Formats: sequence, C-alpha cells, structure tokens
Amino acid sequence: MTSYNVFVGLGANMGDRFTYLKRAVDALKGIRDTSVIWISSIYEAEPWGKREQPKFLNAAAQLITALDPPALLAELKRIEQDLGRVHHDHWGPREIDLDILLYDGVVHEEPDVHVPHPELAGRRFALVPLREIAPDLVHPVSGLTVTEMAAACADQGRVVQTPYHIPL
Repeated sequence: MTSYNVFVGLGANMGDRFTYLKRAVDALKGIRDTSVIWISSIYEAEPWGKREQPKFLNAAAQLITALDPPALLAELKRIEQDLGRVHHDHWGPREIDLDILLYDGVVHEEPDVHVPHPELAGRRFALVPLREIAPDLVHPVSGLTVTEMAAACADQGRVVQTPYHIPL
C-alpha cells in the first residue's frame, strides 16, 4: 500500500475556535489508513477575502495516508459536516475549514479537487503554520519551498502565534 505525506490546513473563526480545531484534529486521527504525524502551533490571523468577520485560529497538520486526494478530501468534508460546519458566504465565517494544502508532490486537478491548494502561495495564514512544520517542503508547481513562498507572499495579513497547542 502506497503512503502519501500530506499537509492539511485547519481554520475556525466561529464559536469556540480552539475547540473546533481540537475536535478536527481528533477526527483526523480517525480517518482510515491515515496517521496524524505533526500539528503546528495555533496562530491567530486576520480574515482573508471578506475582512468584516472575526479573526481565525489556524494550524497545519502533517498526515501520512494511503488515501488518494479525492478520498481524503471527502473525509475532510465529512469531518467539517460532522463538526457542524454551515456553508455561509464564500470566504465568510466558518465553524471549521479543512483544506489539503500539499500532497506529497502530487498535482491533481478535478472539478472539485485541486492539489496543491491553488491559493496557497497567497495565503499567509496557511503558509506560516505550514512553514513551522515543513519549512523546506517544495511546492510541486512553483518549485519554491514553503519558506520561500511565505517570504514572497503578497498577503501581509497579521498572523500571530498563540499560546494554544493541540497535543498529538
């Protein structure tokens, strides 16, 4: 069975944001044929896209999985639904958001599955936690490391490490 090294972004800005992130990590641990290897620190970030909403808590998780991108994305969407995510406006507030950021050098394009995440290079709130756990990881399209992408990111939104941490 082939295993893939996958990085997932987590975000929440409604309700008890930390509890949503913690419950999401617990649910990630329950995905079949998948192990959670690492969780970044928790960061508070300015909203991206629609600015008039509460600040987000964000993190990044490293997984090892035997699932292909569509199967893993289906599991992430199921977790969001199980945790009570209601789809509000695009880029609007959310109880929990789980996105595949990078998938072991794989480029996968389907109408509803885009790997690597097409907007990763422009999202500081995703790059900063990812840089903490995988600074030298190379983006399969741009050829840049996560550290290089974070340095070049045009998004200057404030991303601050919090004292919160989710233990494995």
